[in-house]
Amino acid sequence: MGVTETAITRRGALALGAGAVIGGLGLSGTAQAAPEGNQVTLTPAQRAGQRVIFSYPGATPPASLLDQISAGEAGGVIFFGENITSLDQIAGVIAQLKAANDASPVRSPLLLMTDQEGGIVRRLPGEPVLSEKQVGESAEPVSEAAAAGTGAGENLAGVGMNVNLAPVLDVFRQAGNFDDEFGRSYSMDPNACAECGAAMITAQQKLNVAATAKHFPGLGAATVDQNTDLGPVTLDVPLADLRSIDELPFRSAIAAGVRMVMTSWAVYPALDPKLPSGLSPTIVQGELRRRLKFRGVTITDALEAGAIAAFGTPAQCGVLAARAGMDVLLCSARDVSEGQDTVAALADALQHHDLNPGQFEIALRRVLALRDSLA
Repeated sequence: MGVTETAITRRGALALGAGAVIGGLGLSGTAQAAPEGNQVTLTPAQRAGQRVIFSYPGATPPASLLDQISAGEAGGVIFFGENITSLDQIAGVIAQLKAANDASPVRSPLLLMTDQEGGIVRRLPGEPVLSEKQVGESAEPVSEAAAAGTGAGENLAGVGMNVNLAPVLDVFRQAGNFDDEFGRSYSMDPNACAECGAAMITAQQKLNVAATAKHFPGLGAATVDQNTDLGPVTLDVPLADLRSIDELPFRSAIAAGVRMVMTSWAVYPALDPKLPSGLSPTIVQGELRRRLKFRGVTITDALEAGAIAAFGTPAQCGVLAARAGMDVLLCSARDVSEGQDTVAALADALQHHDLNPGQFEIALRRVLALRDSLA
C-alpha cells in the first residue's frame, strides 16, 4: 500500500446452501446475533460478505455501501485520504457505518481500517508523525516505535477505527528502493526491523487497535521500479535470505501477538515459482501458518493490483486468494461495486463447492473472532 492517492491503485493511494447459524449453533461464540441473541441463519452472500473489506470515493459513504452493511454483506471498510476531511468528519462517517451495522443480522463490529504508518503515509492528521525510517534512525528506535504505536492507536481509536494496516516490516536492501524511497522501512538490519515492529505492534494493540504486519514475506528486495500495484513483480531472493532476513521481523511480530498479517503480491521463486504470495497456498498455508505458526487473520493487499491482473478480475482474484488460505479480501479501488462483485463471486464459489466449505468456515470463524475482540 502506498503513498500518493489516485482512483486506480492502493499504493498509488498512499457457503453452504443452508448457510451458517449464528447464536447457539455453527458460529456460536464468534459473532453476536440480532436481536437478543436469537439464532440467525446467514445466507451465502452474508457469509462471504463478512470476509470482504469495501472502499468508497469521496467524503460521504454512498447509500449502496450503507445498504450493503445493513444487509450483513460487508466485513469492513478501508479509508483513504479522499474519505477524510477532518477528524470530526470521519468520526461522523464511522458513526453512520456503525449504525448501519446495528441493523445487520451479524452484530460483530466492522473492521474499520486505514494506513497510518507514519511519515507521509498517514490518512489521518496527527500521530505518528515520524516515518519508520526516521524511527529506525533515531537515538532510541524501539522507544520511538512504541510511541508511534501508541500515537497511531490513540488516533485511530479516537475516530472509531479499530485496525491499522501497519507496521511495514520489509527489510530494505538499497537506499532509495521501493520501501526506502518514502521512508517505509525501519532499517536494512532485520533485527532492528523486528524490534521496532514488535514494539509498535505491542503498544498499538494495548489500545485495542489491531496491528497488521506487512507485506509478507517481505518487499525489502524490491527496486524503486518494482511496484505490485502497477504490474507483476518477481523477487528472486534465495530461500536462506528470505528466511533469515525478510521473515525475521514477521517472526517477532507473531511472537508479539500481531492480530493480522498482510501478504504481498510479489512472486518469490524460492517459495513458489508461479503464484504471487497472496494467491499461493504454499506461502499462505505452508510458510506463514505451518512454518511460522501464525494463528491470526490474514488479509490481502489490494485485489485490483496490477501484479495479479493476469489472474482475472478483482473478484476472481478474491476467490483465488480465499482458496489459497487468505481470510480477508481487500477491495480498495474506491468503488463499492468492486466489493459487491467480490462478495457475489465468493458466495457463488462457496455454493458450488469451488471453495472448500470447511476451510471457509475456519476462515470465517477467525475473522468474526477478531471482530468480536475489537468490540
